[in-house]
Amino acid sequence: MDFIDRIRNLASRVPTQLDYCQTEEATKNALIMPFINALGYDVFDPTEVVPEFTADIGTKKGEKVDYAIMKDSKPIILFECKWSGADLNKEHASQLHRYFTAVPEVRFGVLTNGILYRFYSDLDAPNRMDDKPFFEFNMLDVRERTVVELKKFTKSTFDLDEIMTTASELKYTDAIRKIIAQEFETPSEGFMRFFASQVYSGRMTQPVREQFTEITRQALRRFLNDQINERLQSAIQGPDQPPISASPLAEESESELEEEDVSDPSREIVTTKDEIEGFFAVKSILRDVIDIKRVHMRDTKSYCGILLDDNNRKPICRLHFNRTQWYLGVLGEDKQEQRMAIDGIDNIYDYAEQIIATVNRYDAG
Repeated sequence: MDFIDRIRNLASRVPTQLDYCQTEEATKNALIMPFINALGYDVFDPTEVVPEFTADIGTKKGEKVDYAIMKDSKPIILFECKWSGADLNKEHASQLHRYFTAVPEVRFGVLTNGILYRFYSDLDAPNRMDDKPFFEFNMLDVRERTVVELKKFTKSTFDLDEIMTTASELKYTDAIRKIIAQEFETPSEGFMRFFASQVYSGRMTQPVREQFTEITRQALRRFLNDQINERLQSAIQGPDQPPISASPLAEESESELEEEDVSDPSREIVTTKDEIEGFFAVKSILRDVIDIKRVHMRDTKSYCGILLDDNNRKPICRLHFNRTQWYLGVLGEDKQEQRMAIDGIDNIYDYAEQIIATVNRYDAG
Protein backbone atom coordinates (compact mmCIF):
# COMPACT_ATOMS: atom_id res chain seq x y z
CA MET A 1 0.00 0.00 0.00
CA ASP A 2 1.37 3.42 -0.98
CA PHE A 3 2.08 5.95 1.75
CA ILE A 4 -0.79 8.21 0.69
CA ASP A 5 -3.17 5.23 0.86
CA ARG A 6 -1.96 4.37 4.37
CA ILE A 7 -2.53 7.93 5.51
CA ARG A 8 -5.97 8.17 3.87
CA ASN A 9 -6.98 4.86 5.40
CA LEU A 10 -5.85 6.07 8.82
CA ALA A 11 -7.57 9.44 8.35
CA SER A 12 -10.86 7.78 7.41
CA ARG A 13 -11.02 6.20 10.88
CA VAL A 14 -10.28 9.36 12.84
CA PRO A 15 -13.83 10.86 12.89
CA THR A 16 -15.33 7.65 14.29
CA GLN A 17 -12.73 7.48 17.08
CA LEU A 18 -12.85 11.05 18.39
CA ASP A 19 -15.76 10.44 20.77
CA TYR A 20 -13.65 7.79 22.51
CA CYS A 21 -10.48 9.89 22.75
CA GLN A 22 -11.36 12.02 25.76
CA THR A 23 -7.97 11.66 27.46
CA GLU A 24 -4.37 12.08 26.38
CA GLU A 25 -3.64 8.37 26.78
CA ALA A 26 -6.64 7.38 24.67
CA THR A 27 -5.56 9.88 22.01
CA LYS A 28 -2.05 8.44 21.99
CA ASN A 29 -3.24 4.85 21.63
CA ALA A 30 -5.98 5.41 19.05
CA LEU A 31 -4.59 8.24 16.94
CA ILE A 32 -0.95 9.15 17.51
CA MET A 33 0.71 5.74 17.75
CA PRO A 34 -0.97 4.57 14.50
CA PHE A 35 0.23 7.80 12.85
CA ILE A 36 3.83 7.18 13.94
CA ASN A 37 3.48 3.60 12.75
CA ALA A 38 2.20 4.84 9.35
CA LEU A 39 5.44 6.81 9.05
CA GLY A 40 7.23 3.46 9.13
CA TYR A 41 8.48 3.47 12.72
CA ASP A 42 7.71 0.46 14.92
CA VAL A 43 6.05 1.90 18.04
CA PHE A 44 6.76 -1.35 19.88
CA ASP A 45 10.50 -1.29 19.15
CA PRO A 46 12.34 0.91 21.70
CA THR A 47 15.27 1.26 19.32
CA GLU A 48 12.94 3.17 16.98
CA VAL A 49 10.33 4.78 19.23
CA VAL A 50 10.94 5.62 22.89
CA PRO A 51 7.85 6.56 24.94
CA GLU A 52 8.34 8.96 27.85
CA PHE A 53 11.78 9.92 26.58
CA THR A 54 13.84 11.37 29.44
CA ALA A 55 16.70 13.88 29.51
CA ASP A 56 18.15 16.11 32.18
CA ILE A 57 17.77 19.82 31.41
CA GLY A 58 19.92 22.02 33.60
CA THR A 59 18.65 21.77 37.15
CA LYS A 60 15.52 19.95 36.00
CA LYS A 61 15.89 16.19 36.28
CA GLY A 62 13.72 13.54 34.71
CA GLU A 63 12.00 15.79 32.17
CA LYS A 64 9.93 13.67 29.81
CA VAL A 65 8.53 14.12 26.33
CA ASP A 66 5.86 11.72 25.07
CA TYR A 67 7.72 10.05 22.20
CA ALA A 68 11.16 10.21 20.65
CA ILE A 69 11.82 8.80 17.17
CA MET A 70 15.31 7.31 17.16
CA LYS A 71 17.92 6.82 14.46
CA ASP A 72 21.36 5.37 15.18
CA SER A 73 20.53 5.48 18.91
CA LYS A 74 19.92 9.24 18.79
CA PRO A 75 16.59 11.12 18.88
CA ILE A 76 15.67 12.80 15.61
CA ILE A 77 12.00 13.73 16.14
CA LEU A 78 10.19 14.48 19.41
CA PHE A 79 6.42 14.25 19.88
CA GLU A 80 4.55 16.21 22.54
CA CYS A 81 0.96 14.96 22.73
CA LYS A 82 -2.30 16.53 23.90
CA TRP A 83 -5.77 15.03 24.06
CA SER A 84 -7.86 15.12 20.89
CA GLY A 85 -9.99 18.07 22.01
CA ALA A 86 -7.06 20.30 22.92
CA ASP A 87 -6.75 23.62 21.09
CA LEU A 88 -3.16 23.71 19.84
CA ASN A 89 -3.42 27.48 19.40
CA LYS A 90 -3.65 27.73 23.19
CA GLU A 91 -1.25 24.93 24.07
CA HIS A 92 2.41 25.78 24.52
CA ALA A 93 5.07 23.37 23.32
CA SER A 94 7.11 24.13 26.41
CA GLN A 95 8.70 20.71 26.73
CA LEU A 96 9.74 20.70 23.09
CA HIS A 97 11.37 24.12 23.56
CA ARG A 98 13.39 22.84 26.51
CA TYR A 99 14.45 19.66 24.72
CA PHE A 100 15.73 21.54 21.72
CA THR A 101 18.17 23.30 23.99
CA ALA A 102 19.18 20.17 25.88
CA VAL A 103 19.38 17.66 23.01
CA PRO A 104 21.41 19.14 20.11
CA GLU A 105 20.82 16.08 17.88
CA VAL A 106 17.10 16.85 17.67
CA ARG A 107 16.10 19.08 14.76
CA PHE A 108 12.35 18.42 14.68
CA GLY A 109 9.58 18.57 17.24
CA VAL A 110 5.91 17.74 16.73
CA LEU A 111 3.03 19.13 18.79
CA THR A 112 -0.16 17.15 18.19
CA ASN A 113 -3.65 16.39 19.43
CA GLY A 114 -3.96 13.39 17.12
CA ILE A 115 -5.70 15.47 14.47
CA LEU A 116 -3.33 18.35 13.83
CA TYR A 117 0.40 17.65 13.64
CA ARG A 118 2.55 20.80 13.87
CA PHE A 119 6.20 20.34 12.91
CA TYR A 120 8.80 22.68 14.42
CA SER A 121 12.51 23.13 13.82
CA ASP A 122 15.27 25.62 14.70
CA LEU A 123 15.32 27.74 11.55
CA ASP A 124 15.58 31.11 13.29
CA ALA A 125 18.34 30.24 15.77
CA PRO A 126 20.44 27.05 16.11
CA ASN A 127 19.35 24.71 18.90
CA ARG A 128 16.40 26.94 19.78
CA MET A 129 13.00 25.78 18.59
CA ASP A 130 11.06 28.29 16.50
CA ASP A 131 7.88 29.75 17.96
CA LYS A 132 5.90 28.89 14.82
CA PRO A 133 5.76 25.55 12.98
CA PHE A 134 7.16 25.24 9.47
CA PHE A 135 4.66 22.54 8.47
CA GLU A 136 1.19 21.46 9.60
CA PHE A 137 -0.64 18.27 8.73
CA ASN A 138 -4.38 17.86 9.32
CA MET A 139 -5.79 14.33 9.47
CA LEU A 140 -9.27 15.68 8.72
CA ASP A 141 -8.07 17.48 5.59
CA VAL A 142 -5.65 15.14 3.82
CA ARG A 143 -4.28 16.60 0.59
CA GLU A 144 -1.74 15.19 -1.83
CA ARG A 145 0.46 18.27 -1.49
CA THR A 146 0.77 17.91 2.28
CA VAL A 147 1.18 14.12 2.09
CA VAL A 148 4.20 14.67 -0.18
CA GLU A 149 5.79 16.83 2.53
CA LEU A 150 4.83 14.43 5.31
CA LYS A 151 6.45 11.53 3.43
CA LYS A 152 9.85 13.15 3.95
CA PHE A 153 9.59 12.20 7.64
CA THR A 154 9.04 8.49 6.98
CA LYS A 155 11.66 6.01 8.09
CA SER A 156 12.51 4.92 4.54
CA THR A 157 13.01 8.44 3.15
CA PHE A 158 14.14 10.50 6.16
CA ASP A 159 16.95 12.80 5.06
CA LEU A 160 17.82 15.62 7.45
CA ASP A 161 19.55 17.80 4.86
CA GLU A 162 16.69 17.50 2.36
CA ILE A 163 14.06 18.38 4.95
CA MET A 164 16.02 21.34 6.28
CA THR A 165 16.48 22.61 2.72
CA THR A 166 12.72 22.84 2.21
CA ALA A 167 11.66 23.64 5.80
CA SER A 168 12.39 27.35 5.56
CA GLU A 169 10.54 27.65 2.27
CA LEU A 170 7.59 25.71 3.69
CA LYS A 171 7.43 27.91 6.78
CA TYR A 172 7.18 31.20 4.91
CA THR A 173 5.17 30.02 1.92
CA ASP A 174 2.58 28.54 4.27
CA ALA A 175 2.40 31.80 6.23
CA ILE A 176 1.96 33.81 3.04
CA ARG A 177 -0.63 31.31 1.75
CA LYS A 178 -2.70 31.84 4.89
CA ILE A 179 -2.54 35.60 4.41
CA ILE A 180 -3.65 35.22 0.78
CA ALA A 181 -6.50 32.92 1.81
CA GLN A 182 -7.66 35.51 4.34
CA GLU A 183 -7.47 38.28 1.74
CA PHE A 184 -9.46 36.18 -0.73
CA GLU A 185 -12.21 35.69 1.84
CA THR A 186 -12.19 39.18 3.41
CA PRO A 187 -9.94 41.70 1.62
CA SER A 188 -8.26 44.10 4.04
CA GLU A 189 -8.43 47.82 3.37
CA GLY A 190 -4.76 47.98 2.43
CA PHE A 191 -5.16 45.09 0.00
CA MET A 192 -8.28 46.64 -1.51
CA ARG A 193 -6.64 50.07 -1.84
CA PHE A 194 -3.70 48.56 -3.74
CA PHE A 195 -6.00 47.31 -6.51
CA ALA A 196 -8.45 50.20 -6.41
CA SER A 197 -5.64 52.71 -6.90
CA GLN A 198 -4.71 50.98 -10.17
CA VAL A 199 -8.16 51.41 -11.72
CA TYR A 200 -9.89 54.25 -9.85
CA SER A 201 -8.67 57.83 -9.56
CA GLY A 202 -11.60 59.32 -7.65
CA ARG A 203 -11.91 60.12 -3.97
CA MET A 204 -11.93 57.05 -1.75
CA THR A 205 -15.08 57.68 0.27
CA GLN A 206 -16.64 55.11 2.60
CA PRO A 207 -19.22 53.95 0.03
CA VAL A 208 -16.44 53.61 -2.58
CA ARG A 209 -14.31 51.60 -0.15
CA GLU A 210 -17.19 49.24 0.54
CA GLN A 211 -17.89 48.87 -3.17
CA PHE A 212 -14.26 48.12 -4.05
CA THR A 213 -13.93 45.67 -1.17
CA GLU A 214 -16.68 43.54 -2.74
CA ILE A 215 -15.31 44.09 -6.25
CA THR A 216 -11.86 42.95 -5.10
CA ARG A 217 -13.29 39.83 -3.44
CA GLN A 218 -15.23 38.87 -6.58
CA ALA A 219 -12.24 39.53 -8.85
CA LEU A 220 -9.99 37.32 -6.72
CA ARG A 221 -12.48 34.43 -6.79
CA ARG A 222 -12.96 34.69 -10.53
CA PHE A 223 -9.22 34.71 -11.04
CA LEU A 224 -8.83 31.59 -8.88
CA ASN A 225 -11.61 29.75 -10.72
CA ASP A 226 -10.05 30.61 -14.08
CA GLN A 227 -6.67 29.32 -12.91
CA ILE A 228 -8.20 26.05 -11.71
CA ASN A 229 -10.00 25.43 -15.00
CA GLU A 230 -6.91 26.24 -17.08
CA ARG A 231 -4.73 23.90 -15.05
CA LEU A 232 -7.31 21.15 -15.27
CA GLN A 233 -7.30 21.32 -19.04
CA SER A 234 -3.53 20.96 -19.21
CA ALA A 235 -2.91 18.61 -16.26
CA ILE A 236 -5.90 16.27 -16.55
CA GLN A 237 -6.74 16.22 -20.23
CA GLY A 238 -3.18 16.14 -21.50
CA PRO A 239 -1.78 17.83 -24.62
CA ASP A 240 -3.35 15.35 -27.04
CA GLN A 241 -6.84 15.43 -25.54
CA PRO A 242 -9.66 17.75 -26.66
CA PRO A 243 -10.42 20.63 -24.28
CA ILE A 244 -13.00 20.19 -21.54
CA SER A 245 -16.39 21.13 -22.89
CA ALA A 246 -18.21 23.98 -21.20
CA SER A 247 -21.52 22.31 -21.95
CA PRO A 248 -23.21 19.22 -20.46
CA LEU A 249 -22.22 15.77 -21.67
CA ALA A 250 -23.86 16.20 -25.05
CA GLU A 251 -22.44 12.95 -26.40
CA GLU A 252 -24.14 10.85 -23.74
CA SER A 253 -27.29 8.98 -24.65
CA GLU A 254 -30.58 10.15 -23.14
CA SER A 255 -30.76 7.09 -20.90
CA GLU A 256 -27.35 7.89 -19.43
CA LEU A 257 -27.71 11.64 -19.11
CA GLU A 258 -28.42 12.99 -15.67
CA GLU A 259 -31.03 15.71 -15.44
CA GLU A 260 -29.29 19.05 -15.92
CA ASP A 261 -29.96 22.17 -13.86
CA VAL A 262 -30.98 24.76 -16.41
CA SER A 263 -32.85 27.06 -14.06
CA ASP A 264 -30.04 29.57 -14.37
CA PRO A 265 -28.63 29.41 -17.93
CA SER A 266 -26.12 32.16 -17.14
CA ARG A 267 -24.44 30.13 -14.38
CA GLU A 268 -20.90 29.18 -15.31
CA ILE A 269 -19.32 25.78 -14.81
CA VAL A 270 -16.81 26.14 -11.99
CA THR A 271 -14.59 23.20 -11.08
CA THR A 272 -14.02 23.48 -7.34
CA LYS A 273 -11.07 22.44 -5.21
CA ASP A 274 -13.25 19.78 -3.58
CA GLU A 275 -14.11 18.27 -6.96
CA ILE A 276 -10.42 18.15 -7.87
CA GLU A 277 -9.61 16.36 -4.60
CA GLY A 278 -12.52 13.98 -5.23
CA PHE A 279 -11.08 13.22 -8.67
CA PHE A 280 -7.68 12.43 -7.17
CA ALA A 281 -9.35 10.21 -4.54
CA VAL A 282 -10.93 8.12 -7.32
CA LYS A 283 -7.56 7.93 -9.09
CA SER A 284 -5.99 6.75 -5.85
CA ILE A 285 -8.59 3.97 -5.52
CA LEU A 286 -7.90 2.80 -9.09
CA ARG A 287 -4.11 3.16 -9.12
CA ASP A 288 -3.56 -0.59 -8.53
CA VAL A 289 -6.33 -1.63 -10.93
CA ILE A 290 -5.67 0.30 -14.15
CA ASP A 291 -3.32 2.87 -15.61
CA ILE A 292 -4.63 6.01 -13.89
CA LYS A 293 -3.93 8.02 -17.05
CA ARG A 294 -7.17 6.43 -18.29
CA VAL A 295 -9.17 8.26 -15.61
CA HIS A 296 -10.54 11.63 -16.74
CA MET A 297 -12.82 14.30 -15.38
CA ARG A 298 -15.53 16.35 -17.09
CA ASP A 299 -17.42 18.96 -15.15
CA THR A 300 -21.01 20.00 -15.81
CA LYS A 301 -23.40 22.43 -14.17
CA SER A 302 -25.10 19.82 -12.00
CA TYR A 303 -22.31 17.34 -11.26
CA CYS A 304 -18.67 16.50 -11.91
CA GLY A 305 -18.32 13.32 -14.00
CA ILE A 306 -15.35 10.96 -13.75
CA LEU A 307 -14.90 8.82 -16.86
CA LEU A 308 -12.84 5.87 -18.08
CA ASP A 309 -10.83 6.59 -21.23
CA ASP A 310 -12.51 10.03 -21.43
CA ASN A 311 -15.54 8.21 -22.82
CA ASN A 312 -19.00 9.50 -21.87
CA ARG A 313 -20.34 5.96 -22.22
CA LYS A 314 -17.95 4.78 -19.50
CA PRO A 315 -18.88 6.83 -16.43
CA ILE A 316 -16.99 5.66 -13.34
CA CYS A 317 -18.83 7.83 -10.82
CA ARG A 318 -20.24 11.33 -10.37
CA LEU A 319 -19.52 13.96 -7.74
CA HIS A 320 -22.56 15.97 -6.70
CA PHE A 321 -20.78 18.61 -4.61
CA ASN A 322 -22.75 21.70 -5.66
CA ARG A 323 -25.18 21.51 -2.75
CA THR A 324 -25.12 21.50 1.04
CA GLN A 325 -25.34 17.70 1.25
CA TRP A 326 -22.70 16.02 -0.92
CA TYR A 327 -23.50 12.87 -2.89
CA LEU A 328 -21.34 10.33 -4.68
CA GLY A 329 -23.07 8.80 -7.70
CA VAL A 330 -22.03 5.18 -8.27
CA LEU A 331 -23.05 3.23 -11.38
CA GLY A 332 -24.65 -0.21 -11.30
CA GLU A 333 -24.47 -2.90 -14.00
CA ASP A 334 -27.29 -1.19 -15.89
CA LYS A 335 -25.46 2.17 -15.63
CA GLN A 336 -28.24 3.47 -13.40
CA GLU A 337 -26.83 5.92 -10.90
CA GLN A 338 -27.29 5.43 -7.19
CA ARG A 339 -26.50 8.48 -5.07
CA MET A 340 -24.74 7.96 -1.75
CA ALA A 341 -24.72 10.77 0.82
CA ILE A 342 -21.15 11.49 1.94
CA ASP A 343 -19.69 13.89 4.51
CA GLY A 344 -16.34 14.53 2.86
CA ILE A 345 -13.69 13.42 0.37
CA ASP A 346 -12.51 10.53 2.54
CA ASN A 347 -15.96 8.91 2.40
CA ILE A 348 -15.35 8.19 -1.29
CA TYR A 349 -12.99 5.42 -0.17
CA ASP A 350 -15.96 3.67 1.48
CA TYR A 351 -17.24 2.92 -2.04
CA ALA A 352 -13.94 1.73 -3.48
CA GLU A 353 -15.33 -1.74 -4.28
CA GLN A 354 -18.22 -0.32 -6.34
CA ILE A 355 -15.88 2.04 -8.21
CA ILE A 356 -13.42 -0.76 -8.99
CA ALA A 357 -16.27 -3.08 -10.03
CA THR A 358 -17.59 -0.47 -12.48
CA VAL A 359 -14.20 -0.13 -14.16
CA ASN A 360 -13.75 -3.91 -14.30
CA ARG A 361 -17.12 -4.27 -16.06
CA TYR A 362 -16.06 -1.85 -18.80
CA ASP A 363 -12.76 -3.68 -19.36
CA ALA A 364 -14.43 -7.09 -19.29
CA GLY A 365 -17.02 -6.01 -21.83
